[in-house]
Amino acid sequence: MATDGGGSNSMNWYPIQTKPKQERLASANLSHIGMETFLPLMKERKGTRRTEETITTPLFPGYIFAKFDPIDHFRTVKYARGVRSIVTIGTVPAIVDEEIIATIQSRMEEGYLTVSTQRIARGQLVRIQDGPMRGLEAIFECEMPGQQRALLLLKALAYQARVVVPFDHLGLVVGF
Repeated sequence: MATDGGGSNSMNWYPIQTKPKQERLASANLSHIGMETFLPLMKERKGTRRTEETITTPLFPGYIFAKFDPIDHFRTVKYARGVRSIVTIGTVPAIVDEEIIATIQSRMEEGYLTVSTQRIARGQLVRIQDGPMRGLEAIFECEMPGQQRALLLLKALAYQARVVVPFDHLGLVVGF
């Protein structure tokens, strides 16, 4: 990350929409011209039946954050290589609270957020630990690639339904 050159009070974090798959390019270009940027990256394990690899992807695909004074640098940021637009609310650039940026940064290890996916086998019994279906048990069917979600077969009385639940809402049922 680049550092800003001044201590102006009008310096805030703003979300920047990038061109498809150009988050790194936009971040590098804005850093090169003196903007402080933040591109939160995450590492996740992707596997096939034979191999498993760790890949690095943006936490927010298509977006980065930049700290700048929109009065002085709006056009500079908007027309930087890799940038599609500055996210606005109406015509005013949307400000991202400093605490949100700090919270994301505090959860990073060695520059990355690590997404730990539990290895759950098809057919295993799981209990939903969070969300509106908390406490219900279901049969794990499959992980939905790239979404940190799982497809479950929910069993409630004689009713069966397929539901999609975030992976971090699941817990294995011991002894099944």
